[in-house]
Amino acid sequence: MPTLGVIADTHIPQRLASLPEGVSEAFRGVDLILHAGDLTDMRVLAELDRMAPTLAVRGNADLFNRSLPWRRTLEVGGKRLGLIHGHGSWLRYALRKWQDILMFPYRADVYAAGARAAFERDPVDAVVFGHTHRPCCKSIGGVLLFNPGSIAPDYYTTRGPQVGLLHVERDSLRTEFIEV
Repeated sequence: MPTLGVIADTHIPQRLASLPEGVSEAFRGVDLILHAGDLTDMRVLAELDRMAPTLAVRGNADLFNRSLPWRRTLEVGGKRLGLIHGHGSWLRYALRKWQDILMFPYRADVYAAGARAAFERDPVDAVVFGHTHRPCCKSIGGVLLFNPGSIAPDYYTTRGPQVGLLHVERDSLRTEFIEV
């Protein structure tokens, strides 16, 4: 059954000069790579494509990159997957940013529910998302929501860069977080 490499929030060259060396090791042997947005430089896709075929979506930091869609739906190993960055509309993005900074502690369920809502009219088994720079793996209404966390340094956690693996199995989806 297929294994997918999952990566998000690379922010190259904003926050990193290039992908950490450990990414290629973590993705060795994967069938497909999903990038959940905020590449900021399309050369990231070329580098990931050398590891395995890669699909990506546009994130809030990819505002002017019209070559990437805002969301994708794909089928892999008999499972339907949604791929989105997860920032929502620009109004929702601004409100959540202020909420995170000023008023409330970060709540993973708010972002996971937002990513799930983007595919409510599209039946999916899982949604891969990014944006928060924090790892997340939970189920809402029978749909797996998976955020691998960030490759780029951020201001929210002390955890290092990481990616994820999504193992598509006959009767299930299994996830893994890998620090690089």
